[in-house]
Amino acid sequence: MNDPGTIFQFPVIPARKIILVGGFGSGKTEVAVNLIQYFSKIENTPVTIADLDLVNPYFRSREVLGYMEELGIKVITPRGGDFYADLPILLPEIRGAIENQVGKLVLDVGGDAQGARALGALSDAFVAGQYEMLMVLNSRRPFTADAAGSIKTMVRIEMTAKLKFTGLISNSHMIEETTPEIVMEGLRLGREVEGATHLKLQFISAKQDVLEKMDLSQIDCRVLPLTRQMLKPWERQK
Repeated sequence: MNDPGTIFQFPVIPARKIILVGGFGSGKTEVAVNLIQYFSKIENTPVTIADLDLVNPYFRSREVLGYMEELGIKVITPRGGDFYADLPILLPEIRGAIENQVGKLVLDVGGDAQGARALGALSDAFVAGQYEMLMVLNSRRPFTADAAGSIKTMVRIEMTAKLKFTGLISNSHMIEETTPEIVMEGLRLGREVEGATHLKLQFISAKQDVLEKMDLSQIDCRVLPLTRQMLKPWERQK
């Protein structure tokens, strides 16, 4: 098996504020959770993840709250009886985290334009040039299956979020049915959208066990290996 860590380069994102947005079902939250855990290992600074996913009742960063806090990651999310609330969550605390100049912050924003409304309410807290807003592209989702659909979705999200995208992430998958071919398909889509928008493809992400089956010399960008943590309720009960 390949050891991905010795072959590819991991993501490098200097900005302290990183917003992850994507179409519904893009796998954005899985990327957000894995990315913040990666930062917790390499950053000599406090790291925080803010759960702004108000759309999907199952796959939210708050689902792995306890595990992330054990790693020293601060998690901004509803607590107690509001844990599963589909309402704007803790906006004052999230605004404070955005305005804080110390530490690394990842915002996990809900899918598509509907989920970006909460981000729009916070848009004035971001300083141009001091954040990255990254579109998570999944070629296996209907609205981002090609470059035209992806760009149309991005424009719709930008209008709602009142912020502009600054880069891209390729995260093409079919959960347990993901193959190396699907990962490479996603990489090609990322490069196509990159060429059309002139937004940098920051990295691709894929499950570690899929990466181990691949010829990683074919991947011409940085890579974030994923350990699956976003499980369906019935999977967590096993």
